[in-house]
Amino acid sequence: MVELRLGPLLRYTDSSCATVWVEASRPCVAQVRCSNGAGGTAPTFQVAGHHYALVTVTGLEPGTAPSYEVFLDDTRVWPLLDSPFPASVIRVPAAGDTVRITFGSCRWATPPADGKDPVGADALDSLAKRLAADTDAQRPDVLLLLGDQVYADETSEATQSWLAERRDLRQPPGSQVADYEEYCRLYHESWLDPGIRWLLSTVPSYMIFDDHDIVDDWNTSAAWLADMRATHWWQERLLSGLMSYWVHQHLGNLSPAELAADPTYTAVRATPDGTDAVRVLAGKADTEPASVRFSYRRDVGRVRLVMVDSRAARVLQEDRRAMLDPGTADWLREQVLTDGDAYDHLLIGSSLPWLLPHLVHDAEAWDAALCAGVRGRRWARFGERLRRGLDLEHWAAFPRSFADLAGLIAEVGSRPDAPASVSVLSGDVHHGYLAQASWRSGEPGLPVVQLTCSPVHNSVPLSMRIGFRFGWSAPARLVGRLLARHGRCPRPPVSWRKKGGPWFGNQLMTLTMRGRSARLRLERTGKDASLRPVHARTLASG
Repeated sequence: MVELRLGPLLRYTDSSCATVWVEASRPCVAQVRCSNGAGGTAPTFQVAGHHYALVTVTGLEPGTAPSYEVFLDDTRVWPLLDSPFPASVIRVPAAGDTVRITFGSCRWATPPADGKDPVGADALDSLAKRLAADTDAQRPDVLLLLGDQVYADETSEATQSWLAERRDLRQPPGSQVADYEEYCRLYHESWLDPGIRWLLSTVPSYMIFDDHDIVDDWNTSAAWLADMRATHWWQERLLSGLMSYWVHQHLGNLSPAELAADPTYTAVRATPDGTDAVRVLAGKADTEPASVRFSYRRDVGRVRLVMVDSRAARVLQEDRRAMLDPGTADWLREQVLTDGDAYDHLLIGSSLPWLLPHLVHDAEAWDAALCAGVRGRRWARFGERLRRGLDLEHWAAFPRSFADLAGLIAEVGSRPDAPASVSVLSGDVHHGYLAQASWRSGEPGLPVVQLTCSPVHNSVPLSMRIGFRFGWSAPARLVGRLLARHGRCPRPPVSWRKKGGPWFGNQLMTLTMRGRSARLRLERTGKDASLRPVHARTLASG
């Protein structure tokens, strides 16, 4: 009998349709049946011996929230028998409804073996428990996962035992994952957690990768990439990571129209085994990154979310180093400037923060200048070692890209049809903070903020906590200016001030937007594993 191996995940949604992702135990036809008669079917497709389906559900109506069931070859497989959770629903907001977007990053999904979690309660688990306990509680319209959904380079003891049965862990890459099957193990470990599984079945989610989805410091520099390509295991690891990302995360970010126009998705569905087609796509993302776009745009009511791939889309050559390749940069510009009167709030998603603590920003800009040769070859070699050792590879480490994004945001905010607010949503750095940007010209005359929320479930050493706190201080700014002077770094085109944080612990941020008002709420898990409010602030009053 066919079984549901993973899922369902409720992914793309709009006012009339949605997509539901599943993995089955064998080839079959997947069907979603909603309580109001809406539904859809899709045959599974195969990648590396696994069978997946992305079902487009049609017939939905604004202002409704029908429950749904999943069938595989007419056998009901969801909800699970004896499930303690409420029915999964597809909520379709009505025009003008409040939009709530909850976001965070860095979820080390490993369950504690002895019941005690060494990094504290999982914030997504805590959210799931709250929503399951009170079906009338305010729930997100979108769950935005900003990177490190799986940790390919930091596996659990259970996964390491499983890996040891497949291969010799004394050989590279050791206890890290090596191929597609091992990546699938990570997704199962992460998404089969009962609370997480139910949460992802009933709250629409959008995702993007960060470095740990592949390996720590992925695409830090051209020299780093050359060193990785010299190993015997890197190529298979990278291709498998990108293939598994495309299957498990990327497809669900796309609308039905985008899926229909996607040549790889068309090819995969047209053949009994789509492995080669997905592998070709992953290869192009490696060798021709400008030919593959993982960035995407979603409009949720009158909120525009533009998610930017700030990992695979990089240009790494030192003489033209950029966070985004020219095609992606042009695409970003088009997305934020097109139909400006169609949205009230602009959200730019990037796994890596745009605005950092001032000392960190200056150190990254200084290091980038050293690596570019501004102080000679010896300093350049030192800069490369420092870049890798301290993870100096955020937007500040790509100064032209940092300035370009500042210019684009200023242009958006200076238009007659400017939104009420612009927020850059990020994670990665294992703490949270709120920083507000300003331009010396006084424009744009609207709030522009960096909202950083990380981790969902992980930890940060005490030394880094102290460092991040110090990074915002006045003495740190003085040290930063000295570094910038040594690196002959130009003055940033934008300045910023910390308005909240730094906050440490497992946490989630929620943006609530109605009309031209926007409000931020930060919640952190407590000792009782519940989410507790830590900070709230009005970003735009409308």
